[in-house]
Formats: sequence, C-alpha cells, structure tokens
Amino acid sequence: MNTYIALLRGINVSGQKKIPMADLRVVLAEIGLKDVQTYIQSGNVIFESSQSDKLKLQSKIHNAIKSHFGFEVPILVKTPLELQQIFDNSPFPEESKINSYFMMLYTIPDKVLVDEVNKISYPNEEFKIANSCVYFYSSVGYGKAKLGNNFFERKLKVTATARNYKTMLKLLSLSAE
Repeated sequence: MNTYIALLRGINVSGQKKIPMADLRVVLAEIGLKDVQTYIQSGNVIFESSQSDKLKLQSKIHNAIKSHFGFEVPILVKTPLELQQIFDNSPFPEESKINSYFMMLYTIPDKVLVDEVNKISYPNEEFKIANSCVYFYSSVGYGKAKLGNNFFERKLKVTATARNYKTMLKLLSLSAE
C-alpha cells in the first residue's frame, strides 16, 4: 500500500461546496481507499491505496465527490515525499517560513507567465514560483495580502490550492504515521 495526501480545493469556504469530513471519509472508503483520515474542514485527506497512478486517484476521488455531493472539486494528490520536498524547498528564512503559505500547483505553469508574474511586487509580500508550488509570505498576514491563491491562479492560468505552514506540518506528520 502507498500513502497519499489528497488536497481538495475550495470546499467548506464561506458556506460553499459543503462537505462534512465524516461523510467524505465514508465516500472515499467506499471507492476502495484505505485508512482514510481527514484533517480540519478545508479538504485534507490522508489515505492508502495500492494504486500507483496519482492521476487515476485524483479522477477517482473527483468522480466520487461529484457523484455523492453533486459538485466539482479540483483534487491534487501528492505522496508524503513530494509534500516534504515542497515543504523543504521553501525559500524563506525560518521566521518567515512559519507564517508562510504553500500554493500547490496542479500543473507546471508556463515559463512566460511565470516571468510576467515575477515582475509584480507589493510591499510586505514575497513569493517564489516553482514548478509545483508558489511559496508566499506576507508580513501583514494572508487575509490582508494583495496577492493570494486566486491571484496566482488567474495570472499563471493553473489551478492551485493553498495550505499554511501549520497545516503542511500536520499533513506530513499524519502521513508518516
């Protein structure tokens, strides 16, 4: 069995796309995923599967959610090693890293778009775009930042889902158990 982390984008935010985590665990167990765990309400799932194709897992989870809950949810599946590498590659010093965000990209962004976005600058905000993640730090906090997940999705023309430092640590911990 392989351990995976599924990141669901945009559920249980402002009353939109409500998915109770207990129901989600049942639905995912019914499609054959093993030892399904969820962490907080924002769509973090740790599970085991004998399937080694992450795209097939993403599709399987996506279809189960659409069938059961009646709406589309973008799914990103990562291995614990991939998530650890994303976490470890943060360009920020530790004092900034603990207050940073990881916007995981569903596809590699076009280099031309990355170059254009890299020209953008806002006071108190820093970011670095990698193939699988936009690393983001704002000294005024994420809620007051000009840049954010939706901004990077629009500018890079890719789907992304953001997790903070604390959530990343917890997902890594849960997936190592």
